[in-house]
Amino acid sequence: MATKKRKVVVLTGAGISAESGLATFRDANGLWEGHDVMAVASPEGWEKDPELVLEFYNQRRKSAQGVEPNAAHKALVDLEEKFEVIIITQNVDDLHERAGSSQILHLHGKLFESRSTKDENLIYPMGGWQLNLGDLCEKGSQLRPNIVWFGEAVPLIEKAAEETMSADYLLVIGTSLQVYPAAGLLSYAPHDTPVYLVDPNVPSISHRRNLKVIQEKATIGVPALVKQLLEE
Repeated sequence: MATKKRKVVVLTGAGISAESGLATFRDANGLWEGHDVMAVASPEGWEKDPELVLEFYNQRRKSAQGVEPNAAHKALVDLEEKFEVIIITQNVDDLHERAGSSQILHLHGKLFESRSTKDENLIYPMGGWQLNLGDLCEKGSQLRPNIVWFGEAVPLIEKAAEETMSADYLLVIGTSLQVYPAAGLLSYAPHDTPVYLVDPNVPSISHRRNLKVIQEKATIGVPALVKQLLEE
């Protein structure tokens, strides 16, 4: 009888995608690619100017199509040789999928999906990068990006919390731990679970027991950490 694999839960944020060349979510001025975040990532922004919102995400898709998974994404795939690996990502790009990871929860939605504005359960994969006014779901309503905007519920947060509660290891990569509810997942990890934090800028979570900080960018820190875990 095969022994059950130990479980590694990985929480990833914008820092891991940034190293593939994707712009991080917000700069210091609270702008995203020159736009006020609330104008392009809120229900109010959509209501006010859906064309602007659609074009904004079209450009994000176009950018995402032109980049590749990096060494950090690929190293996380290698972990699956020895562990059950659950990736909980705040990122909306598909770089984890393209690297080859098999279990991924997208907390904030998926860039390459659209969904109905009439029925949120009607979700469609997108073949290309363009979504325009006049693109309708099967019920005749406008399609919107399948992204969780500010002020909207995060549908997968309970599933993410469940996974974190049974983690044997927790890896936190490229995230400031400032965006809730994702940042709150740390509190669901069992007290004796080792937590590895990989980021050049270390957030203030020094109260956490069993915390090991790797103050490196993801493409350096993650492959080194994965090698260490595989050799243990």
